[in-house]
Amino acid sequence: MARKREKGDVGLFLDGVIESMPLFAKELVAGGVAGGFAKTVVAPLERVKILFQTRRAEFQSIGLCGSFKKIAMTEGLLGFYRGNGASVARIVPYAALHYMSYEQYRRWIIETFPKVDRGPVLDLVAGSFAGGTAVLFTYPLDLVRTKLAYQVVDSSKLSVKGLANNEQVYKGILDCFSKTYKGAGIRGLYRGVAPSLYGIFPYAGLKFYFYEEMKRHVPEEHKKNIMVKLVCGSVAGLLGQTFTYPLDVVRRQMQVQQFLPSHSAEVKGTLETLVKIAQKQGWKQLFSGLSINYLKVVPSVAIGFTVYDVMKSYLRVPSRDEAVVEVVTNKRNIQPSSLQS
Repeated sequence: MARKREKGDVGLFLDGVIESMPLFAKELVAGGVAGGFAKTVVAPLERVKILFQTRRAEFQSIGLCGSFKKIAMTEGLLGFYRGNGASVARIVPYAALHYMSYEQYRRWIIETFPKVDRGPVLDLVAGSFAGGTAVLFTYPLDLVRTKLAYQVVDSSKLSVKGLANNEQVYKGILDCFSKTYKGAGIRGLYRGVAPSLYGIFPYAGLKFYFYEEMKRHVPEEHKKNIMVKLVCGSVAGLLGQTFTYPLDVVRRQMQVQQFLPSHSAEVKGTLETLVKIAQKQGWKQLFSGLSINYLKVVPSVAIGFTVYDVMKSYLRVPSRDEAVVEVVTNKRNIQPSSLQS
């Protein structure tokens, strides 16, 4: 009896907390949980993809299975999650901001332009701006994640392979963050941000566009089916990533450029880096790791969208149209009271 009462009290407490949370906070929590869960599931594929993009000769030549075997032999099971701490630390606030700002931008556009068509183009615009907002706030964590994932530590943990002799070895997230900031300041923490923004604007927009557009064609009785959400999310991520992948390769190579031998010419601009990769490494390098990315994107985006929708349901987030009405009503209620005071 006592245990049942305790469970009942906890349930009432959680209900009270959920009811008291503002709409944007619920969307932040839902997005953060979705992003962290999805990223952890695909972390091993993300590690191999980064090594394919940045260590072409060493890992591309042995293929996907060979890369997995090499990491397992040299670094063990934890090697597949090298840099994942920084990845999750980045993706939780990134996904939280991404999903929340998408909802906010969408509501703002509808409130500002009441006659706007609430079709897929609205999702494309809101998703694009949301992606850019999330990148600007969390990019330094993505940079740190890439640097940590780039390091390949042998089993003795005494040396790091593939780095220039004078390059420092990063011991963890804070150490990498600190050394990067001391070496190049804020500019160093945002190295490669330009291609990230160029890539995220179309990718984030297309991702939401395809996901919402596909859901619109699903019969009403199947819209809450988790498998349907997973399929819609998979196709959305797959299509969005294909169009923007070369910019992701450019971004990764710019992030780890300082690790390359000193005789390598430094490239500053996004377009210049893109051209040099195509000239010196071949245009196929611009799609290096894309097959792995397909394996990663399909579950990652699918899980992300699905968990986000499930979390919104658990947190009792109203439907998008209901949320717009709720926000407008709250603003109208606030304005007269503020005038009276």
